[in-house]
Amino acid sequence: METLHSDQLANKKTTSPTQKYLDVAEIKEDVIVLKSGALRSVLDVSAINFDLKSTEEQEAIVNQYQNFLNSVDFPLQILISSRKLNMENYLEYLTDKEKGQKNELLRLQISEYRSFISQLVSVSNIMDKNFYIIVPFSPIESKDKSFFGNIGSLINPKKNVLEKRENFETYKSQLFQRVDHIIAALSGIGLRIAVLKTEELIELLFNSYNPAVYNAVELKDVSKLEIK
Repeated sequence: METLHSDQLANKKTTSPTQKYLDVAEIKEDVIVLKSGALRSVLDVSAINFDLKSTEEQEAIVNQYQNFLNSVDFPLQILISSRKLNMENYLEYLTDKEKGQKNELLRLQISEYRSFISQLVSVSNIMDKNFYIIVPFSPIESKDKSFFGNIGSLINPKKNVLEKRENFETYKSQLFQRVDHIIAALSGIGLRIAVLKTEELIELLFNSYNPAVYNAVELKDVSKLEIK
């Protein structure tokens, strides 16, 4: 399985992988597992144009959001990601459409539109803005661990694996209870919320910690990537 290393994408100029400095242990079953054992779920949240709403709608949104904040008894992190939008693929798509268009008038219109987009990109930065909510869950570490308990896990490793799996399922269930609460509360405001899947989480981390290659590299098969 291929490993997600930034040095593989920079002609191996660096000697240490990015993962060495991350607090991420692994990503599985749509959940980020930290080295401390804590879990994280990431929600992709849409935006609404607040200024275009009527006064009554704005007041209703503010009140519902206030009620949401008052109902949350756990910490949340709001992440806003702004990236310069890469228009090269779109311009190539327009070029192919222009070449394949048999109607002369439509071909001229596509050509003018492609020129307009190209000039617009050259004089201004078109930004792609994404909004995320990061939901945490930190299990309470057991204080009953002892030397004999560690010896027992070495003697019976299968039991130890099963216990870890059971704990993960329990913690994940409690994490997604929080996720369901957030989705139910914010959906009433008119926001569209989606839980990031495993591949999307890997891609989000990759793009966040490899900004230099964000526009140059496309992750086509992130199922072959893993974080160590």
